[in-house]
Amino acid sequence: MNNPFQDQLLKAGLVTKKQVQKAQQDKNRKNKQQRQQPKKSKVVDEAKLKAQRAAEEKAQRDRELNKKKEQQAKAKATSIEINQLIENNCLKRDESCDIVYNFEHNKKVKRIYVDAAMKQQIIKGSLGIARIEGRYELVPKNIAEKIQQRNEKRIVIFDEEETVDENDPYAEHQIPDDLVW
Repeated sequence: MNNPFQDQLLKAGLVTKKQVQKAQQDKNRKNKQQRQQPKKSKVVDEAKLKAQRAAEEKAQRDRELNKKKEQQAKAKATSIEINQLIENNCLKRDESCDIVYNFEHNKKVKRIYVDAAMKQQIIKGSLGIARIEGRYELVPKNIAEKIQQRNEKRIVIFDEEETVDENDPYAEHQIPDDLVW
């Protein structure tokens, strides 16, 4: 069973029996390790792949969660900024504001109490109506435009062109702005 090359080296006296046995043992160890290694490596590789996939999925979930948190924080900061703009720039209304001004917001008719001068400014478009915490406040046009840039749902401006439905039979009959309901 020996290697014929090893036998020739032994006969020539170039190697000893101990060296041949040691080389044979090393060869056997190496073969045994190679036979066992593929089984272990497959198990290890599968475990590594599963762990790597789980880590990637977790990282993806974490990125999505961070993105949501950032968006929520940004929306909250914008809302706080809009509230400060409205509170700092709203026109003060007192008991002299006894005229009811009706307007449409979110397809519902809302009302706000103003005086005659404020009503004329709203009609001209130099004042806008902003929503803050469920109530409506009057703000100058430039502030209303800033608020509208940040969040369109928080502002009502009257100087924008309204679209007229072509099939509307009353399109040629304009309703006056100073009409009191």
